[in-house]
Amino acid sequence: MSLSDDLYKEVILDHYQNPRFRGKLEQADLFQHGINPLCGDELELTIKLEGDRIADLRVTGKGCSISQASGSMMAESIRGKTLEDAEKILVRFKGMILEDQKPDFDPELEDLEAMESVKKIPSRIKCAILPWNTLERALSGVGKKGSPP
Repeated sequence: MSLSDDLYKEVILDHYQNPRFRGKLEQADLFQHGINPLCGDELELTIKLEGDRIADLRVTGKGCSISQASGSMMAESIRGKTLEDAEKILVRFKGMILEDQKPDFDPELEDLEAMESVKKIPSRIKCAILPWNTLERALSGVGKKGSPP
């Protein structure tokens, strides 16, 4: 095991044990539920928009450390971002996991690179992707000008 694998495990464990933006927003503009029926991971995502910006969001769910840590990392990486920037981060993350693209994230998003190690365990890829697929479905319901339909 390499040093980077050990560091990545620490990052994933930190996000699992100390999830960021955990809970549910009562006044959410977007709500999406995601589930991986093969392993039972579940995730609920609530998002508050201000124009075309993600003003706040919360993630709640149950499941393995990978899915829950990935949800925490996702929330931390897109909060305060424009919808366009959030979609770019989503595309880069999924490209890193699913298409073996280089994880070229900005320094503020480097925790996301920890999930690259999940590719070594193909059965866990769906766990890492669950929050991002849930986000993708939530954002697909947003009008072109950033307002909910």
